[in-house]
Amino acid sequence: MMKRMVFLSLIRLVALSALVLLSARPPVPLSAQVPDTARAPVAADSTHRIRPLAAFWRSLVLPGWGQAATGRSVTGAVFVTWEGVTAMMTLKAQAETHYLKESGSKNLSAKRQEVQDWLVLWIFNHLFSGAEAYVSAHLQDFPRELKVQAVPGGIRVSVPAPRP
Repeated sequence: MMKRMVFLSLIRLVALSALVLLSARPPVPLSAQVPDTARAPVAADSTHRIRPLAAFWRSLVLPGWGQAATGRSVTGAVFVTWEGVTAMMTLKAQAETHYLKESGSKNLSAKRQEVQDWLVLWIFNHLFSGAEAYVSAHLQDFPRELKVQAVPGGIRVSVPAPRP
């Protein structure tokens, strides 16, 4: 009964986190904000950018938060969902290890290895999410329009230059 309550609580936490990340709004352009009369006018094409290190720390604290802050909420939802899966499976394997230890089973070492495997995946998700948020924050201004054309003798790829 207690395991089921923990399992349902984890499911609710993951669902709530995914919902929050999916409903996160992309950064608001500075030109759309209410202008302050004391400040100089803001260029129409400038946007609010999150710093790469800030995105890294956000995703290190909660995987997916840095992605949501850079306007990539679906990627953030994937990271937070995988975070929930690895956390749940680590706790489940740990409970099974405890049960096997009490019952004196011979499969205890294999179950301990499973706990370690899920723990490594959990830690890797944190680090990879932080690194991905760091890179995506650096690439915020990079244009998304990539053109690939078939030409006689090969292909031609044109990548527009980033906007200053």
